Amino acid sequence: MAVPIAVLDCDLLLYGRGHRTLDRFKLDDVTDEYLVSTYGFPRQFIYYLVDLLGASLSRPTQRSRAISPETQILAALGFYTSGSFQTRMGDAIGISQASMSRCVANVTEALVERASQFIHFPKDEATVQSLKDDFYGLAGMPGVLGVVDCTHVAIKAPNAEDLSYVNRKGLHSLNCLMVCDARGVLLSAETHWPGSLPDCTVLQQAALTSQFENELHKDGWLLGDSSFFLRTWLMTPLHIPETPAEYRYNMAHSATHNVIERTFRTIRSRFRCLDGSKGTLQYSPEKSSHIILACCVLHNISLEHGLDVWSSPATGHMEQPEEEYEQMESMDSEACRIRQELLLSHFS
Repeated sequence: MAVPIAVLDCDLLLYGRGHRTLDRFKLDDVTDEYLVSTYGFPRQFIYYLVDLLGASLSRPTQRSRAISPETQILAALGFYTSGSFQTRMGDAIGISQASMSRCVANVTEALVERASQFIHFPKDEATVQSLKDDFYGLAGMPGVLGVVDCTHVAIKAPNAEDLSYVNRKGLHSLNCLMVCDARGVLLSAETHWPGSLPDCTVLQQAALTSQFENELHKDGWLLGDSSFFLRTWLMTPLHIPETPAEYRYNMAHSATHNVIERTFRTIRSRFRCLDGSKGTLQYSPEKSSHIILACCVLHNISLEHGLDVWSSPATGHMEQPEEEYEQMESMDSEACRIRQELLLSHFS
């Protein structure tokens, strides 16, 4: 005789029916120290996220008991900062591991929807000039609008046949193209590129290139390392410096470009789901890309609130693969002229 099987709601079993919203965890019942150690952020920052994302996280639901925006945000922050769906994390806020996963998905999408609000290049003239001044103060490199580089984040293998995500180390990853300012604030983040693509190809196909070639400022440039081609809007180091001016240019370039590496370390240190120490992101490339972008949004919001500082290198296993490239010198004569003019006017 066939036995009917009921589909059970884990949270319903644990907590029963009653209120429409579950408030299993009260922020006011714990200290800031506990919140920072467990979820990575203090109380006021979490309240800010509740205000920011609350409407998106309170969408109509058919479930008998919806999880409150506050609890969803705590669950997501717990995952982002620990890289784990450990049972104790769910127990701390009173939800199952399955609900933890749903919360991460909901909060991630809500943050991604707001990415353009928090990650963008400045447009007004005064802010652009301030951006240049900040960079100039680092090592005397003029006209810099941002520093650009790529970093890899490990993901699970999409399927056995798809090799496009296999990087030079033989690991599956996403190659993420980012630009930051002198403080480490992200100005651009494209997190969806397959790990097999070299940095120069990612930049060539990126929306960032279209922005700078078609829209953005003509009176400044990004700084990129030798994995990129020299362009009129992208200054790269000289492959073999020969004159004192060329050495000074390369030293200023390196000291300024180092900001993006420090930013990558800071993001990995704060958001341990990205650093590989807990294993790869166990999602599809698309969902993994969204999680990375959500962490980038949180990184910028934390800087905006004065919460983040340069941190020590992350201890994770997933570092950017060593690039085996030749100097990506451009045949663009105008780009060469601009760099030579920069050498003569500022480093001679």
